[in-house]
Amino acid sequence: MAAALARHCLTRFFDPGTTRCSSNPTYSLPNKYQVCRLSMNGCEGDSTVPVGSIQTRTLPAVPSPSMAMDHLNSAVRELKCSPPALTSGIIRLQVPIQQQIEAIEWLHAQDQVLPRCFFSGRRSRARGNGSNLLMDITNGNGHTSSTHNLVGVAGVGSAVFFRQLHPFSYQDWRSIKRFLSSKCPLIRAYGAIRFDARAEISPEWKTFGSFYFMVPQVEFDELEGSSMLAITIAWDDELSWTWDEAIDSLEATMQQIALVVVKLKKEASREFILSNSHIPNKTHWDLAVKRALQKINTSSSPLVKVVLARSSRVLTATNIDPIAWLACLQVEGENAYQFCLQPPNGPAFVGNTPEQLFHRKLLSISSEALAGTRARGGSRTLDLQIEHDLLSSPKDHLEFTIVRDCIQNKLESVCDRVVVEPKKTVRKLRRIQHLFAQLAGNLRREDDEFEILSFLPPTPAVCGFPTEAARLFISETEMFDRGMYAGPVGWFGGGESEFAVGIRSALVEKDFGALIYAGTGIVEGSDPSLEWDELELKTSQFTKLLQLEVPWQSKVENLETIN
Repeated sequence: MAAALARHCLTRFFDPGTTRCSSNPTYSLPNKYQVCRLSMNGCEGDSTVPVGSIQTRTLPAVPSPSMAMDHLNSAVRELKCSPPALTSGIIRLQVPIQQQIEAIEWLHAQDQVLPRCFFSGRRSRARGNGSNLLMDITNGNGHTSSTHNLVGVAGVGSAVFFRQLHPFSYQDWRSIKRFLSSKCPLIRAYGAIRFDARAEISPEWKTFGSFYFMVPQVEFDELEGSSMLAITIAWDDELSWTWDEAIDSLEATMQQIALVVVKLKKEASREFILSNSHIPNKTHWDLAVKRALQKINTSSSPLVKVVLARSSRVLTATNIDPIAWLACLQVEGENAYQFCLQPPNGPAFVGNTPEQLFHRKLLSISSEALAGTRARGGSRTLDLQIEHDLLSSPKDHLEFTIVRDCIQNKLESVCDRVVVEPKKTVRKLRRIQHLFAQLAGNLRREDDEFEILSFLPPTPAVCGFPTEAARLFISETEMFDRGMYAGPVGWFGGGESEFAVGIRSALVEKDFGALIYAGTGIVEGSDPSLEWDELELKTSQFTKLLQLEVPWQSKVENLETIN
């Protein structure tokens, strides 16, 4: 009976015409994930009608997560005694914690509660370099007590989610913004959008739809020097998701929250690779690159650059823990974003991407151009030689200028003025270095944020140039679904939003290993074997965390277990 009910609810969740699923608080699924009670799909509401109330309430600071949860449970009981007399709204209750706890470690402690999300900005920001999201922490009386930098955010459960099968539209964007306010900067919708919404969705990406965003029910914010635990409740009678249903769903999720957070080692895991296969394989890759070069060198073809990608299926002897995997990638997190997005009953999309799509704060917007790849040198002298080779390479210069100029032209269509500074330099990551440029401008109006999301992705860095010619070549050539790989991944806030490009990423699924994605730009002068080596370099941040083969004794033990 319970299993049938769970299947019924999940079927209704996948139906874009269904806004909610009302039944028991949690479902025990065959893969042992605990799915929080499904909430409302905000895309099904009237995007022109504002919600009745958007509030953030800050409770007094406490020393530990357990005390923060006690305060939040008490606050929920008070809300139940005095429910708002509104037919719709969203309320966030937050409790500052007087110690810094890593958001990724809190998420790892939640025993695979779904849905879940994680997003962290570049680690250098936490040390005061570059732009920061500065947030004011208020005490219980509403007075500002201190200012902190937000380092990372983890969340489970969805107060409201946004998912459709059709391409992300202006109405969908307005539906998300309907639940957000600049007065409540930490009420955010975290999620991702497909690389190509017109392509058919393959089974492994089905739960994400064309896009998937969620406002977490329970959220843990890692700050510089402190932390914060928060809960969010959202309701809308027009979506048949009442206050009572929303508060019951929130309480069910809160009951699943683990309060003991264990320090993660952030070292290579013990999973052994049983098999590692590529789509395309090396032979078909060489053919695809040569075909691309023929197209590029044909005078009648407008194609100048195309980014071809590879999907690598890694099967391991034991299941890969996507959160532990992501925590290991944080070691390489300098100048990179880390993210995780996992819908109910779906795989986890995780990544460690260096590429910013855009960051908007009010009308100010910034973006980046990133192209050209080299490995880091083993010594300072060798590293500088490689940097010089990258800066002086005609092939890499061509690839980079295509990306930079295209992004600049797109920004200029919605900005009064666009500044490019630096115009060309090298950004160094832990194992890789790229050509890099920073772009900044001022939007003419806030709604132009949707325009940016509509035409900025896919950039030439992950698709090619001209965009439509490259997209068509990719659709005719690649034999797998990119899904959210190379698409926008990030968050919407009331007065601020930030998106990265979902590269250096993988799809991790219980009992099915991982799909690791990587791509490389093909321009005149590209060499198929060198481009393959670049793919290997980009995916190595994932594969280096695994053992290359199963020792003989482990293989025998594994077979005995299966039999």
